[in-house]
Amino acid sequence: MSESSFEEKIEKLCEFIEASSRIVFFGGAGVSTESGVPDFRSADGLYNTLDVRFEGYEPEYLLSHTCLVREPKVFYEFYRQKMDARNVEPNAAHYFLSELEKKGKLSAVVTQNIDGLHQRAGSKKVYEIHGTTAKNYCMKCGRRYPGDYIFESKEAVPRCECGGMVRCDVTLYEESLPEEAVEHAILEISKADMMIIGGTSLTVYPAASFVQYFNGKHIVIINKDHLRYRLDPVNDLEINMPIGRVFAEVKKKINL
Repeated sequence: MSESSFEEKIEKLCEFIEASSRIVFFGGAGVSTESGVPDFRSADGLYNTLDVRFEGYEPEYLLSHTCLVREPKVFYEFYRQKMDARNVEPNAAHYFLSELEKKGKLSAVVTQNIDGLHQRAGSKKVYEIHGTTAKNYCMKCGRRYPGDYIFESKEAVPRCECGGMVRCDVTLYEESLPEEAVEHAILEISKADMMIIGGTSLTVYPAASFVQYFNGKHIVIINKDHLRYRLDPVNDLEINMPIGRVFAEVKKKINL
């Protein structure tokens, strides 16, 4: 994309934001990769950089409900090694969305990410449709545990006082999405007048199907790679650039 074309698209995005009052942001792994959180499927992603100790295991299996219950030691070793985002900082995209919410422009963030970076940047209304690493609970009695519990436990398989296994509040493969978060996310999308889709290829279902509930005026896609998604040439926009750079440019031009 040429600089002139990029500038034109930034101007158009600013116009859309200024004309909208109920924006929903729908984000994926590309939002957090700029903070150093690896995605799943890229060349440097989790699926292509498995440690030798996990040789012979399919990546999807290592984050599955089956692995958790059948081979919990393997599950927790992988989880501790790859899912710990406690020392990762939010980036420009997270902070921009937080500011947009404070100004009353953004009504909600719907995220496929599990790292909690949106909340740490200050966003209040965040629907985590794949769960979060910031919460844990006992599979036997339901007692809640903080996000640090699994990562800091000295036991190979973390246990509750009742003896039950403590697991992450993350939606694993073979599990349903959290019903309450999904209901709220769909409601917010259906009421939005603008939807910004960022850092996602829209290939992971059922989350990707949420876009069909949007009935507003503007859809904006911000993703490094082009998405094969039908957009209206007048009311919609696609920008194939890193999302942090895009929002940094927008912030310069609008009053937040």
